[in-house]
Amino acid sequence: MANFYTDHPEIKFNLESSPLMQRIVELKEHGYADKDNFDYAPEDFADAMDNYNRVLDVAGDITANTVAVNAEDVDAEGPHCEDGRVRYASKTYENLEATRKAGLNGVTMPRRYGGLNFPITAYTAINEMIATADAGFENIWSLQDCIETLYEFGDDDQRSRFIPRVCAGETMSMDLTEPDAGSDLQRVMLKATYSEEDKCWYLNGVKRFITNGDSDIHLVLARSEEGTHDARGLSMFIYDKRDGGVNVRRIENKLGIHGSPTCELVYKNAKAELCGRRKFGLIKYVMALMNGARLGIAAQSVGISQAAYNEALAYAKDRKQFGQAIINFPAVYEMLSNIKARLDAGRALLYQTSRYVDIYKGLEDIERERKLTDEEKAELKLYTKLASACTPLAKGMNSEYANLNSYDSIQVHGGSGYMLEYACQRLYRDARITSIYEGTTQLQTVAALPHITTGTYSQILEELENGEVAAEYEALKARAKAMDAKYNEAIEYVKATENNEFLDLCARHLYEMAANCVMSQLLLRDATKSPELFEKSMKVYLNMAEAEVAKHYNLVKSLDVAAIDSYKK
Repeated sequence: MANFYTDHPEIKFNLESSPLMQRIVELKEHGYADKDNFDYAPEDFADAMDNYNRVLDVAGDITANTVAVNAEDVDAEGPHCEDGRVRYASKTYENLEATRKAGLNGVTMPRRYGGLNFPITAYTAINEMIATADAGFENIWSLQDCIETLYEFGDDDQRSRFIPRVCAGETMSMDLTEPDAGSDLQRVMLKATYSEEDKCWYLNGVKRFITNGDSDIHLVLARSEEGTHDARGLSMFIYDKRDGGVNVRRIENKLGIHGSPTCELVYKNAKAELCGRRKFGLIKYVMALMNGARLGIAAQSVGISQAAYNEALAYAKDRKQFGQAIINFPAVYEMLSNIKARLDAGRALLYQTSRYVDIYKGLEDIERERKLTDEEKAELKLYTKLASACTPLAKGMNSEYANLNSYDSIQVHGGSGYMLEYACQRLYRDARITSIYEGTTQLQTVAALPHITTGTYSQILEELENGEVAAEYEALKARAKAMDAKYNEAIEYVKATENNEFLDLCARHLYEMAANCVMSQLLLRDATKSPELFEKSMKVYLNMAEAEVAKHYNLVKSLDVAAIDSYKK
C-alpha cells in the first residue's frame, strides 16, 4: 500500500538529520512540561521524534490513499458558488473528513488548545505530502497556518475562542488583496469602522483573489484610520463566518489548483474584532502572515515537484519505444535526473529554512512567558535573520523548480502528457501559480536583496563551507567553493557601482547565484550523511548549479551602469 512518507525517505531524513532538531524540540516542548497534563505529550527528545514519525506515517497513508486518489475528480469537478456560499467539490469533503479524523489540524498549536504542538518542520513535512497528493487541497488544508498569526498577536480571549476551532478542523483564510491592491497592499481600502454603540468593528468593501474565501475564520487586512492612504492606516481583523456579513460574489475560473476556491468577497457591515494593535496590520502582522504563507508555498512547490518526478519516473519505466523502456535513453534519464536533483536541492533548502523558523518562533514563544537571557536574545536575533534570508530563497526557487519539473514531466510523457488523462498536465497547471501568489519570484528577489548586499548569504555559505564532507567529495567541495567565490565577486562588482538601479537590474542574477550556491552546499552536506539518498542528486545538481552560476556571473560582469538604458522600454 502506498505511503507518501515511507515511500519518500528523503522527508524522514530532513526531519531527523539536523542537530538543530534537538534545540527545536527543547524550545517547542518548554522542558517537556506537558507530559504531566497530556498523556500524548512526549517525555524526552526521542519520544517527541517518535511522535512526529507516527503522525507523519498516518499523514503519508491518508495523502497517498485518499487525497491523491481523489485528486483527478476534484480537479474535474471543482468548487462552485451557491447563494453566496462556496460548495467544494464532493471529494474535497472526503479529504477534509479524513484529515480531521486523523487529527491533522492545529498541528503547530499548543496542546492546551487541542493542537499537536508540533514544530514547523514537522508541519512542513505534512504540508509537502498533501501537496504531492493534490496541490489544490493543500491550499485549503494549509491555511490553518494562519492561526499562527492569531496565536502570536491575538489576546488570550481570542486564542481561547478561535484556536480550538481550528484544531477541531475549521478552515481559515487570509483576506488581503483587493481589485486595486495586489502586491501593493498599502493601497488596501476595505473600510473598518468602530461602533461605539455595539462595541465592535464593522467591515465594508471588496476583497479579490482570496484563497478558500468562504472559510470559517478569516484574518482580514482593512483600513481602520479614516483619511489615510498608506500602510500606517491598516489594521488586522478577525472575521467569524458565524456572524455573517460576507458573501462570495464569484469563484475565479483558474488555470490550475481547481480544488481550491479563489473568491471575490463582498463585505457588508460584517462584524469583526481587532487582532493586535491598530495601525500594525501591514507593518507587522501581514509580514508575519506572509512569511508563513511563503514557507507554505515552498512546501507546496516541493510536493508538486515530487509528484512530477513520481509521474515521470513511472511512465519512463513503463513506456517502451524502439524495443526498450524509454528510461534507458540518455535524453530521458538526464531529464529525470535533473528533476530529482532540483527536487532534492529545493527540499534541503525548504527544511533548512523551516528549522530556522522553528528556533526563532520557539524563542519568541518563551519570551511571552519570561525575559530571555542575553544568550537567548542573541540566538533569537541570529535565527530571525536566517529565516528572513532563507524564506524568499525557499519560496522563489522551489516555485520556479516546480514549474520546471512539471514541464519536464510532461516532456518525458511526450504526446501522452498533453492528454487530460495523465496527471502530469494537472501538475503543470497547478505549478504555474506557485511563482506568482504570496509574492512573485520578483518580489522574493526584492526581499532577498538586503541579505545579498549585507552578506547574510555569504555568511551562510562560509559556515557551510566549514562543514566536513566525505573524503571522496573534496574535489566537489572545491568546485562549490569556487562557485561561492564567483557569487561574492559578482556582489562586490555590482556594489562598487554605487548605483541602486543597476543593483536592482542585477538582483535576480545575484539571487539565483546565492540560491544555487546554498543548495549545492546543502546537498554536499546531506550526501555526506546519506550518500545512498543524495549522492547522485548532489553530483547532478552541482553540474547544473555550476553552469547557472557561471551564466549569471558572466552576464553581470558583462554589464555596467550604461547598460540600464538597453533594458528600458
